[in-house]
This record gives sequence, C-alpha cells and structure tokens, in this order.
Amino acid sequence: MSESEQDLARREGRGGVEVHPFVPFLPPNAKLLMLGTFPPAPKRWCMPWYYPNFTNDMWRIFGICFFDDKMHFVDSENKTYRLEALKKFLERTGVALFDTCLRIHRTTGTASDKDLEVIEQADLDGMLRVLPECRAVVAAGQLATNIFTKHYGIDARKMKMGEHCDFQFEGRTISLYREPSSSRAYPMKVEEKATYYAKMFQDIGLL
Repeated sequence: MSESEQDLARREGRGGVEVHPFVPFLPPNAKLLMLGTFPPAPKRWCMPWYYPNFTNDMWRIFGICFFDDKMHFVDSENKTYRLEALKKFLERTGVALFDTCLRIHRTTGTASDKDLEVIEQADLDGMLRVLPECRAVVAAGQLATNIFTKHYGIDARKMKMGEHCDFQFEGRTISLYREPSSSRAYPMKVEEKATYYAKMFQDIGLL
C-alpha cells in the first residue's frame, strides 16, 4: 500500500471516524451498480480496492460466472487479486462499485455491519445520475440494503435470495437485487453463490 493510500485509510481523529478510502468506480457504460457498506480496516486488505479481504469471495464469484474459473482474478502466489485485470474487465463489462457509507465509526473495531455506526451516507442519487445506463443495483449486506431501501422507499422485506424488485428513479426503472453475501461467514459454497449471481448477470445482459 502506498503512503497516499495509507493516508486515505487513516481515521480522521475525531472520535475514531473513518473516511471512505476508495474513489467510486463508475464506468459510464455500467449497467450494474454494486454497493457494499464500507471497506474493512486496512489491516485486512490484500489490495487497496473493493472487496480487499483475500478471504472474501466476490472476485472468485466473478471468475466462476464469467470465466468458469474461480481463480481467474486470484494471484495465489502473493495472496492478492489481479487488480489491473479486474478493473479493465469491470470497465469493459459495465459494472460500477462503491459503498452506501462515506464516513463511519467502528464501535468494536470489526468490519461487521452490526458494529458500524453510520456518520455520513454516500450520495446515492448522484451515483445513479452519472450512470445513465444503470438498470440494476445489488446491495451487499443488510445494512447497505437497509440504507438503500430506506432512501428510495422500497419495501424489500419479502424479497427472497436471488429475487429483485423494481423502483423508479428520475424516469428510469431500476431493479434492486438480493444476492448472497460474498463473505465466507455466510454459510454457502462459493459455487452455489455464483449460480445466484450468474442469474442476475444474465437478467441484466452482462452474461
């Protein structure tokens, strides 16, 4: 991690508040916006980007869905991910990434949603406005889902895994998907998780 990245990841110092360390990844051709809650603490990173924990399976899920190879984006020797290849692929495919929170306070120092106090939410409307082709959103985690659904007045309480519900945003119909967590704390094999994601990718037209 570079010194500037370390600076970005440092706490503000006002009561342990953390500022989001990554720049939003918003390719203008994106059809899908993926939103988490907030990155884990830098000590858990294997790379300075989204889903940076090496034991998180999001990029293995992408490998399975698009290349039939969960190791496609994995650099096993260095226990990290092939970041530049990943960025190029997501930009070409049309997948945008950010989180629902800009500033948070970790009440216990963990990355768990239940231990995060939201200080400032991200500009969700602003993100969708700069993504004119976006037709789907997936919010990873219960807190991210709660923030998103509350902001847009969506009732997603009865949504089952793999389902979606539509909402209106400035003349557009956008689908909010519910997908399994890519965290290994979620009790499902990565291959099974990938089947859910693949269906979403097919629905959107990415696969």
